[in-house]
Amino acid sequence: MKRRVVVTGVGAVSALGLDASTTWQALLEGKSGISQITHFDPTDFGTSIAGEVKGFDPLNYVDKKNARKMDLFIAYAIAASDDAVADAGLEVPVAEGNRAGVFIGSGIGGFATIEREHEKFLAGGPRKISPFFIPASIINEAAGQVSIRLGAAGPNSATCTACAAGCHAIGDSFKIVQRGDADLMVAGGSEAAITPMGVGGFAALKALSTRNDEPEKASRPFDAARDGFVVGEGAGLLVLESLERAEARGARILAEVVGYGMSGDAFHITLPPEDGVGAYRAMENALLDAGVTPDVVDYINAHGTSTPPNDRIETAAIKRLFGDHAYRLAVSSTKSMTGHLLGAAGGLEAVISVLSIYNGVIPPTINLDNPDPDCDLDYVPHQARQVDVRFALSNSFGFGGTNGALLFKKFEG
Repeated sequence: MKRRVVVTGVGAVSALGLDASTTWQALLEGKSGISQITHFDPTDFGTSIAGEVKGFDPLNYVDKKNARKMDLFIAYAIAASDDAVADAGLEVPVAEGNRAGVFIGSGIGGFATIEREHEKFLAGGPRKISPFFIPASIINEAAGQVSIRLGAAGPNSATCTACAAGCHAIGDSFKIVQRGDADLMVAGGSEAAITPMGVGGFAALKALSTRNDEPEKASRPFDAARDGFVVGEGAGLLVLESLERAEARGARILAEVVGYGMSGDAFHITLPPEDGVGAYRAMENALLDAGVTPDVVDYINAHGTSTPPNDRIETAAIKRLFGDHAYRLAVSSTKSMTGHLLGAAGGLEAVISVLSIYNGVIPPTINLDNPDPDCDLDYVPHQARQVDVRFALSNSFGFGGTNGALLFKKFEG
């Protein structure tokens, strides 16, 4: 028998704030976290804007000795896990350590550490490489460090499925708890790829916005004038528990996880097919997993990257799956404010979807001044909207044609 799985805590670090509460409030106010890049000198780059996390100090979470052993994406994951665990009302170490696990995805991992250590190697040879280079940069160390911090000795894993990584980590954790392999999972994504090679690589693909003189208006999903995405960074994590465990400890329940869908485009290394069949099947599979029909969905937190192909194709996939109901549900892209957190996007947007259900408010898509004629759904332009959200779908699609969708439901005992 499948167990019910609920969300009891959320945590975040983003360009809008150093915790989920601050990030959420900024989203409802329609604030943009996009600004000029300060992590490195972007003078020679075609794109000089990003959704940087501001005012973050790893030493507020770990001591100096440990801070030297981790890339920024690991520190973001630790900060978000602290936020999520506190929000869930849990103590550290978490009880029943072997029944608690951690699953954190990242698309890029420790890019800054890799770049820095490579420069040291070129300048001084292999003896200059730090002994902590590998554990500071490999993707699974976000989950590893968090599990050590929490004393979570159950399932410990990581996904590296590009921009679907955070979504897949949560979906896989949902299944782990649902089938009884753990009673609690801390899951989501973390990313810190605003580096010369990170920004330079996406710029070389012609994927980034070059609206450098108007950073706050650069990320504009579904708008006719969109010209590419804006790289963001940060982390988003959920605390997932079996309903039995949550109720036994009297936990506040934010939402229930009821469906998870995956698919592959089997089409192209970076572009989705024009008919959006991969996105369509991921969403359809999430609904099938939950055993519900499309007409129950009230809100979709779209992948909505602000690239010309993605927004048009995701819209087409939504219309194909939902039919006439596509015009009755609300769709918004919070990447318009946070930027695109790559492997952490699905984690942060799952947090946002859960908070939309719990608070009955849908955050807006800002900068939607002139909608693309092919993007003709209700994207909640400019201002947040109070809505009784019973079911919310969160979409994440990644390079290589990897797709994921999570379906959350308002908790009903």
